[in-house]
Amino acid sequence: MGSQTQPKIPVIDLSKEDLKPGTSTWLSTCKDIRHAFEEFGCFEAIYHKVSQELRKEVLASTEELFDVPLELKVKNTSTKPYFEYYGQYTIIPLYESLAIDNPETLNATQTFTNLMWPAGNNRFCANSHSISELVVELDKLVMRMLFESYGVEGYYDSYIGSLNYLLRYFKYRAPEKNETTMGLTPHTDKTVTSIIHQINHVNGLQVQMKGGEWIDVEPSPSSYIVMAGDALMAWSNDRIPPCRHQVIMNESETRYSLGLFSFSNGEVDIPKELGDEKRPLKYKSFDHFGFLYFNQSEEGKKSACSIKAYCGI
Repeated sequence: MGSQTQPKIPVIDLSKEDLKPGTSTWLSTCKDIRHAFEEFGCFEAIYHKVSQELRKEVLASTEELFDVPLELKVKNTSTKPYFEYYGQYTIIPLYESLAIDNPETLNATQTFTNLMWPAGNNRFCANSHSISELVVELDKLVMRMLFESYGVEGYYDSYIGSLNYLLRYFKYRAPEKNETTMGLTPHTDKTVTSIIHQINHVNGLQVQMKGGEWIDVEPSPSSYIVMAGDALMAWSNDRIPPCRHQVIMNESETRYSLGLFSFSNGEVDIPKELGDEKRPLKYKSFDHFGFLYFNQSEEGKKSACSIKAYCGI
């Protein structure tokens, strides 16, 4: 018997020169994105707009960020749930992350930079802002194509106008002897979408297939893992499963990655066109940040699926 190869998530090239609205390449890629989301909850996007030079600069800036004293890192707070510094957890001691709210705006990135480096750090600020702008473009492209694939492009402008992005820097240190290899516990994000970029060569991200099998994700340097969150499952009327993922640290070096997370700064409008007699709408439109607060409540934590408990019909 031949050896069975491990399944892989789909790879979709979003840097093709002929990827223009209305072209056959555009239409076929729209179908590929929809299929990848529906079957896997995620895909690997090839995206060449972020240069190799910028990636190297971002890696250097990321290493510099995590060298900042803890007393400065913990000042990364927010009134919004999930928008603050994470780290120093007993159950996942390898994990640490910091977050920038609205990173595509220079003012927000500068505010975060000044918090971490009171004397300033122009290189970090410029690198964070530059990569955020480019990955936001990627997210908007993916969502435009997804909306078009479902024939609900009329909702797109309203959706884009409501977006609140969050950029999160991740560090997973290598485990010490007899220490857990769990970098991040299994979960789905509460986002619309999450885009993860591994900025050094250390792997560790795993995603769960429909059958329950965990597979390793080994992205190329120019690729980005686009994952569906719980909010996208509700928006799609259960067509798109949220991507369940985790981080396992089996290597002896620190892993650095970036995550761009999208939230609706208001109501997530469920397109009525995605419901019919065969598939009636299962969710009502909902306040995204209201859902985040609910998810952190006792009721939300006890529910089998917090998004269904919050806005399910």
